[in-house]
Amino acid sequence: MPLPRTRGTALRQRLAELRGPDVPAKALDARALAALAANPGCARRAILDGAGVNKTALASALGSPSAFGQSQFALTRGNAFEAKVKADGGAELLRLVHEKLDRSAEPPSDARVPDLTATGPQGRTARTELELREAAAHPGAWTLLDHPMLALDVAGSPAFLEPDAVVVHPDGGWTVVEIKSFPLLDGSADPAKVGAAARQAAVYVLALEEVAARLGAERGGAPAPQVRHRVLLVCPRDFSNLPAASAVDIRKQRAVTARQLARLTRIEDIADALPEGTCFSPELPAEELTAAVESVPATYAPECLSACELAFHCRARSRQEGAVTTLGRPVRAELGGLTTVEQVLAAARGEAGDPDDPAVAALRRAAALRAEALEAACR
Repeated sequence: MPLPRTRGTALRQRLAELRGPDVPAKALDARALAALAANPGCARRAILDGAGVNKTALASALGSPSAFGQSQFALTRGNAFEAKVKADGGAELLRLVHEKLDRSAEPPSDARVPDLTATGPQGRTARTELELREAAAHPGAWTLLDHPMLALDVAGSPAFLEPDAVVVHPDGGWTVVEIKSFPLLDGSADPAKVGAAARQAAVYVLALEEVAARLGAERGGAPAPQVRHRVLLVCPRDFSNLPAASAVDIRKQRAVTARQLARLTRIEDIADALPEGTCFSPELPAEELTAAVESVPATYAPECLSACELAFHCRARSRQEGAVTTLGRPVRAELGGLTTVEQVLAAARGEAGDPDDPAVAALRRAAALRAEALEAACR
């Protein structure tokens, strides 16, 4: 649901104040949304991403520069590969979609590749929706949308997303295409990278489903366009620059992402709880900036190191506090109400904790076994 005008305007003004005067907003992309959905309890990331704060610059200003992100070489290589895949009106890309996802359809030829140029993200979003409406009204042909723009409401704030491509099949179905520069070796790729791509594609699918629902409502009794839950992942084959593709079922990732995004605390609620005058501008003095960042609670886990620019800063703070989250989410889940390493050690030594607590009992049993093992080793 879009925000009412007055509330939406006030929130945008508040978020602009949090970024700092004259600081442009950094767009919230699908990669960031997938990472945010993987850690929905982190209010710090939610407000920084919602306000469009450049977390890379913020991390450097805090003295914990980020190593997160792609190198310039990887970006250049990825752009060159994407251009190759989409050459000649996307002929190779459409051939791969037909081969991997829709063999029963007529082979793609003379596909529509509409111009999606428009002013600003809102204009591009409207233009994309117009072309999807046009394709839905005239089924039977292939349509390739190159870098369409989609909008998704996230915790009360719109996020504008740009998939590599969306293909409209002759039967009217919509498929998300993700083009990545990591290789498919003997038909398979790094599972971690495929998983990250699937989570990113799931965000695009959720945004497309909102568009499909609106078009379905406009068409009265006619069914809404189908957003396919098998996406096409296109990567270089082996160590060449030739494209290869794999169909990836993202139903699980879509369900998890939808559930996690629904759990996010609304951004205006987080903003309202901040002290008056809070600002995250990297131009502020380090002490003032640190206080501003620390005024928002974070939920650090080791997984943040591969997904968030502020991970090194949050890890340092978590270690200073002795938080058990630095040991990972599975360990944190096993320890129940014990939230610091000092509490865990005290419980293991029998100095604190409820003996009837399963976590405390397990720690004491483990400590006793360790003591027995050390005693036996010293004999």
